[in-house]
Amino acid sequence: MSEDCLQVRSEGTVALTQEQVRELVTTRVHHPEAIAEAAAQRTRAKSVLGDTGRAMIIAADHPARGANKVGSDASAMADRAELLGRMRTALARPGVTGVLATADILDDLLLLGALEGKSVFGSMNRAGLAGSCFEIDDRFTGYDAEAIDRFGFDGGKMLTRIALDDPATPSILENTAHAVDALAERGRIAMVEPFLSRWHDGKVRNDLSPEAITTSITIASGLGRSSAYTWLKLPVADDVTAMARVLASSTLPVLLLGGEVSDADKAFAAWQHTLALPTVQGLVIGRSLLYPADGDVAGAVDRAVSLL
Repeated sequence: MSEDCLQVRSEGTVALTQEQVRELVTTRVHHPEAIAEAAAQRTRAKSVLGDTGRAMIIAADHPARGANKVGSDASAMADRAELLGRMRTALARPGVTGVLATADILDDLLLLGALEGKSVFGSMNRAGLAGSCFEIDDRFTGYDAEAIDRFGFDGGKMLTRIALDDPATPSILENTAHAVDALAERGRIAMVEPFLSRWHDGKVRNDLSPEAITTSITIASGLGRSSAYTWLKLPVADDVTAMARVLASSTLPVLLLGGEVSDADKAFAAWQHTLALPTVQGLVIGRSLLYPADGDVAGAVDRAVSLL
């Protein structure tokens, strides 16, 4: 990291300085217990849906799966000082209700005091590394239900890709069901992100057709001993006009995911259309808000919040 890391990297966004990074590292070396103390002292969100009744959650669990690419920059999310600066900017915007990330990022945000009054979701399974031959095998390598409960977080998120021609799929469904049960027993939300996926030219591709999303919803909704605390994190179908029919397949609360967006206007229009449906409770968006094409993180977040 260069000495001039205090520079403004995007409008309204300041990366952590080297001194701030040193302070984080010093705390980790000499006072690692400070992370748990910060979690215990943190003011928790009154509701996952915030004051407006709609969730706006910033996601940043991509790096733990080796998915650091944004646009043409293969390592955009690998600069931790830059990522934390962008996340602090996003989390400080009015209407942003929470965050979804892995322990390394949430621990830093706790130490930075950036999670006050926010809902927090821990990412639970990151073993399906991007581009690997075992990408479908999303084993649980992150948070577990016990840690989410102990830290006073609101829930856990699990990626559940269902590949009908991959023998790893049954264990993925089983492990997701166990996580749903463990979270429900503690009164914590299980944020399940299902996809009907397939292998194509050695890569995993998610099927975003209305039929595929509907199938993934009906499978994911039935996982676990109880669905009382299960929420779904879902993409918008390629055919956005079909989303009413797609989301009619379940009464579980839904959060719309963002993913990497190439056409911001089209994506925002699709989110706005789908947010009107009765099961949709808000948005969970990462790269498209943290790394917008015009570099204006605050502006991108404010635009997303305005949809709510």
